[in-house]
Amino acid sequence: MGREQWKKIWVGSAGNMVEWFDWFVYATFAVYFADSFFPEGNETANLMNTMGIFAVGFFMRPVGGWMLGRIGDRQGRKAALTLTVTLMSASAVLIAIAPTYDVAGYGGVAVLLVARLLQGLSVGGEYAASATYLTEASAPHRRGFASSFQYVSMTAGQLIGLGLQIVLQRTMSDAALHSWGWRIPFLVGALGAGIVFHLRRSMLETEVYAESGAAEQEDRGTLKALWQHKREAFLVMALTMGGTVAYYTYTTYLTKFLSRSAGMEKSTASLVSFCALFVFLCIQPAAGLLSDRIGRRPLLITFALGSTFLTVPIMTMLTHAGTFWPAFGLALLALVVVTGYTSINACVKAELFPTRIRALGVALPYALANALFGGTAEYVALWFKKAGVESGFYWYVAGCAAVSLIVYLTMRETRDIDLGRVGADGRRAGQARPSGATSITPAS
Repeated sequence: MGREQWKKIWVGSAGNMVEWFDWFVYATFAVYFADSFFPEGNETANLMNTMGIFAVGFFMRPVGGWMLGRIGDRQGRKAALTLTVTLMSASAVLIAIAPTYDVAGYGGVAVLLVARLLQGLSVGGEYAASATYLTEASAPHRRGFASSFQYVSMTAGQLIGLGLQIVLQRTMSDAALHSWGWRIPFLVGALGAGIVFHLRRSMLETEVYAESGAAEQEDRGTLKALWQHKREAFLVMALTMGGTVAYYTYTTYLTKFLSRSAGMEKSTASLVSFCALFVFLCIQPAAGLLSDRIGRRPLLITFALGSTFLTVPIMTMLTHAGTFWPAFGLALLALVVVTGYTSINACVKAELFPTRIRALGVALPYALANALFGGTAEYVALWFKKAGVESGFYWYVAGCAAVSLIVYLTMRETRDIDLGRVGADGRRAGQARPSGATSITPAS
């Protein structure tokens, strides 16, 4: 990969890192500020309410996916990426200054809700814009490797958030963290977003988009154009289902699960998540590179098989892990399995659509799947816990993976397609294509 391509990947990844730092910080610090915005009462109920607001952000992601995906296809990837980080900065500021229940009653909840709606809009477009940008900016034989940096940057953002949490836990009292210390990461996120805004203003557009003529096509980035590729859109939703539930289970929910269900100290639980996520981050490019050699389907199938059959035993053993090393080993095993999805899902989705509809084609169905499954994962987990059947959630995660497994087994390979030729003949990807083109829809 050339220097210019590395520059594009760096700028795209840096912004993605800040976006997801702000997104995940809400989840990781929820245990500290949940009681600040609701009346005194049941601690689990307050956390459920706070995570319910977290889930609301996911339901705005389809709107953000539509709005920013349309901008990405009509005005370019750069325009969409710049707008997403602007929205995220504004949301971080709002959370940082939100008044508590003692000061403004439920007014603080209203501020949290508005902030999460803005975050949902932002992230709804960020995923697709960065997935499209990283895929298009890379050499054809390195798309898996390049797109893996999306989850490298996402995980880096979460690691920075967890690292900041560990530092604050060791330098501040628990009372101070619950009182005002939880606001610090949101201020950090707002500052980081401001820096990335200036970086993205000077970023380069991808050659695939610039040379495709997509900007001159009237139906670019429209729902009408997306409907012409509805099979690919439904495919994105189905292949996302298992991956997003598993990812959020072993990332944002893991720390709370270890502290509340396994009985670990919060600081130890955070350290387990941090160390496991660091290794997870490091192996993403290797898995992406492997997919460039052997294809995308083998990795996706490996993930789905592992998640279907290992989730229940891993989660069950985690409740009895007790100390750092057993918990770390189990968490790392789970995240290695999830790597089969996270390392390549960005490029797989981008490879399904033509340039004129690629950003929207990735954004909207992915955001819908996340709203239905990823965003509700923690809420579902806490619901099962409150109902006294926490193990039901383990089976729920495994079941979602099983559904995606069926999709992975029936879909065709996307590694070797030409991004500039996808849909270029005006046909849907499932129809007959010129000689040399690669069919990319599920096999019949």
